[in-house]
Amino acid sequence: MDRAQIVHQNFLDRVGRGDLPPGTAPLAGLPPEQAVGIYRAQVLSRALDITSRAMQKAGQGFYTIGSSGHEGMAAVARALRPDDMAFLHYRDAAFQIARADQVPGQRIAWDMLLSFACSSEDPTSGGRHKVLGSKALMIPPQTSTIASHLPKAVGAAYSIGAAKRHAPEHRVLRDDSIVMCSFGDASANHSTAQGAINTAGWTSVQSTPLPLLFVCEDNGIGISTKTPQGWIEASMRARPGIKYFQADGLDIYAAHAVAQEAANYVRRRKKPAFLHLRTVRLYGHAGADVPTTYLPKSEVEADEANDPLLHTVRLLDEAGALKPQEALKIYMDTCARVERIRAEVVTRPHLKTGEDVVASLIPPKRACASSNGPSEEARAEAFGSDIRAMADPQPMSRLINWALTDLMLQHGEIVMMGEDVGRKGGVYGVTQKLHQRFGPDRMIDTLLDEQSILGLAIGMGHNGFVPMPEIQFLAYLHNAEDQLRGEAATLPFFSNGQFSNPMVLRIAGLGYQKGFGGHFHNDNSLAVLRDIPGIIIACPSDGAEAALMMREAVRLAREEQRVVVFIEPIALYPMRDLHAAKDGGWMRPYPAPDQSIPLGEVGQHGEGSDLAIVTYGNGRYLSTQAQADLEARGIKTRIIDLRWLAPLPAEALIAAAKGCKHVLIVDECRTTGSQSEALMALFVEQGISSLARHAAGDCFIATGPAYAATLPSKESILAAALNLVGETA
Repeated sequence: MDRAQIVHQNFLDRVGRGDLPPGTAPLAGLPPEQAVGIYRAQVLSRALDITSRAMQKAGQGFYTIGSSGHEGMAAVARALRPDDMAFLHYRDAAFQIARADQVPGQRIAWDMLLSFACSSEDPTSGGRHKVLGSKALMIPPQTSTIASHLPKAVGAAYSIGAAKRHAPEHRVLRDDSIVMCSFGDASANHSTAQGAINTAGWTSVQSTPLPLLFVCEDNGIGISTKTPQGWIEASMRARPGIKYFQADGLDIYAAHAVAQEAANYVRRRKKPAFLHLRTVRLYGHAGADVPTTYLPKSEVEADEANDPLLHTVRLLDEAGALKPQEALKIYMDTCARVERIRAEVVTRPHLKTGEDVVASLIPPKRACASSNGPSEEARAEAFGSDIRAMADPQPMSRLINWALTDLMLQHGEIVMMGEDVGRKGGVYGVTQKLHQRFGPDRMIDTLLDEQSILGLAIGMGHNGFVPMPEIQFLAYLHNAEDQLRGEAATLPFFSNGQFSNPMVLRIAGLGYQKGFGGHFHNDNSLAVLRDIPGIIIACPSDGAEAALMMREAVRLAREEQRVVVFIEPIALYPMRDLHAAKDGGWMRPYPAPDQSIPLGEVGQHGEGSDLAIVTYGNGRYLSTQAQADLEARGIKTRIIDLRWLAPLPAEALIAAAKGCKHVLIVDECRTTGSQSEALMALFVEQGISSLARHAAGDCFIATGPAYAATLPSKESILAAALNLVGETA
């Protein structure tokens, strides 16, 4: 017998003979019918655990993490409202089941077993993953999270107050809602958790509303590594700005009372709280994990003797709510019912094709109120004297600033956040004056933590906002890239398109900065972004195109619920001249607010048929310089600007390069992992034989005079082009 069967048999035997563990008397305040309802949720969670393990052994189910030992979360669920958004720990089946009891029309056992069987009829993920989650229950689905959901819980909680002040069109949460996020004691040590908890306290001490309830389910161990005794309390009891509560998850009466007190505090005070809930872990960590291989058998048996269901049976009996034999019958009937449902769900259909799996990667479009844009009076008031300069050529940084201003005037749900984006106006001045124009509610100066910045954006996206977070430098994204990979981009996929967190993430990046920063401020690798399914990557090369593409990026987020990463080439922010000093050749006038560049449309500059240079960003600027020399040599050249790096605009690129004898790819990113690899493959597959690429070296960027030594230059592009067409320099 495995440990699940041992725990099952122990429950039957001990309840049958009245051998129940001792404990405190049940507290008043929990009506008998609710207490019995919590027990039923606990029992169903346990029965599902037993069945899921049997399904896995029979090849009918797949990898699963059980909730046994954590059934006290059912009492926490009953202390909250069913419309309070909940980001759940992977051991919280009992919470989801108890919440389903509060919402009419739920078939929770059937739905969860469909998920265990990975059936395409699973109403949460459509068969893509065994997840907890439900649109009807306000539970965005999570996979095996190690606290990566905490930053977005902070963001969702922040959005409640923000929405009260500036209600977005697609608002989800009520003014008096709270947000709950749960996690284990081991996950509490993760930097993501610590960052989120710190951000919550940092926000709270400034009296900014943040109705958030952290719930730490402390079973004392993470897989095989024990949590030091008393660690969670010692590290969390005195956190500034966060009120600490403690309860025993083995006692549903006490857990419900304390959870209700904590929830009432959060709802009334609009401040975060930390509920430290004692639990036990039964069976081991997950799947076929055998706890006796790394724990003494005596410890494993001690936890099994503290089975939460045994405690609940005693408490219900002492409260006069349910006799032990009645509790035993509920348990037996529930196990039998789950087995009957199992026999049916394993016959239900599964995803079969790649197209089936990919179908939910892109969220569905949503209806948005039409907007004719801001009035001339509103624009005149916002822009002030800037409006007179719009017809004159300007550098990229100013045109992005004006585009952001127009977009924020037009769409009140746009909120920007990041380090120094507000009062300072950004490190490069791109967001200057936006704080004065739109105020601190829409231009949020955050603390220095990229995970929290992206989490704030993801959470606000859950509540109808269109967030525009800024990461100050491309290399800083590496501190928080999992917030894109593991949270933002996966949400539509694992929710079958039911949940989304749209955003336009602005990142100042790429190389060619003179005398500043070195590799950490001049990062020329986008590889970490390119392999995230579903996201859009944009990279403009001049100011007018930046404004036009920014408008499309916002439309994609607002209407199509997409995650867009907008790479802004730092070196091109101030660029004015092209061929000679003071020629103003790289400045552009501000395009009319109703114009944009659609996703997938590439830029073509020149009609030459001898050579096509395919590039983007700084590469277009340098290739344009080289183009003049090539044309002077009689080599008719066209420059094709990708603009949209992902998804790769393959058809548009092929059409733009049609009729050219030679194709040169110029890529300012590193040779390994750069866009040039995909572009080479694309053109080879099209049968283009005269093809070459010129990319940056596989090296970090230096500071000082050698800042561009490893990067393409006008001279090196010219040399590569001449070599390709068979001419000497």
